Amino acid sequence: MQLTIKSIETIRETARDFITAIKGKGTCLAFYAPMGAGKTTFIKALCEELGVEDVITSPTFAIINEYTDGAGEPIYHFDFYRIKKLEEVYDMGCDDYFYSGSYCFMEWPELIEEALPDDVLRITITPRDDGSRIIEF
Repeated sequence: MQLTIKSIETIRETARDFITAIKGKGTCLAFYAPMGAGKTTFIKALCEELGVEDVITSPTFAIINEYTDGAGEPIYHFDFYRIKKLEEVYDMGCDDYFYSGSYCFMEWPELIEEALPDDVLRITITPRDDGSRIIEF
């Protein structure tokens, strides 16, 4: 499936459409995109649409941020950019998060490909020259 973020002003609308489209397709979402393509911005919009009221930031240094959605359920936001060895991911207990049934939004999943669950939903964000973004999943 494919969606388009036409502009930053329409990102929440696209996030809403995305959430509707992925219902029942799993909770582990791996976002593939080049640096600056909008992974964190789109994940922030997804969290806001899910009712997160916390400050939503990239977990670049913490590796994981935990938020609470509008129903009181956890949402995990990972940024694996700084991972040097796959063992670091296993040491942090990634399976506990990935198989928790809670949303796990992952940036830079290509760095931990071997650790991803089999049912991970792979999402590609492609920036376009006009400033829009194509979301494919």
